[in-house]
Amino acid sequence: MSTRIVVADQSEARFYELEGARGPLRLIETLTDPKARLHDRDFKSDRPGRVFDHASTPGKRRGATAHHSTGGERSPREHEAQLFARRIAQELETAHDEKRYSRLILMSAPAFLGMLRAALPKAASAAIVAEVPKDLIHGPESAVLAHLPQPES
Repeated sequence: MSTRIVVADQSEARFYELEGARGPLRLIETLTDPKARLHDRDFKSDRPGRVFDHASTPGKRRGATAHHSTGGERSPREHEAQLFARRIAQELETAHDEKRYSRLILMSAPAFLGMLRAALPKAASAAIVAEVPKDLIHGPESAVLAHLPQPES
């Protein structure tokens, strides 16, 4: 029974294979997203647009207009992280369809783990046996092994 372990953050993902319950890890693939390291200012060149409300505000003089900037709910970095989560999910879906794993363990910081979970198709989601809400991508493989769930006896 092959287990796929994904250790990821918003800029890098490592895919491991684990044979048996506590066998050695074997690195299969690494994905990177260089755009994830950029600042918001590097994604766009100017401030958000301006909106002018033409209705008068109660208590203000007639004909006065209010203005404010428009801002999206998501920052460009968050949008890029969601695209990367979809890319990881696509890799996992392909591997699942090709029956390269039967069990899946996800290890990521809580915010990115939620993005991964949302991006995964149902078939791959059904293979999830554990989620570890820790950012272990920059740690050694021994840290990944240490955070694996204990096998059921």
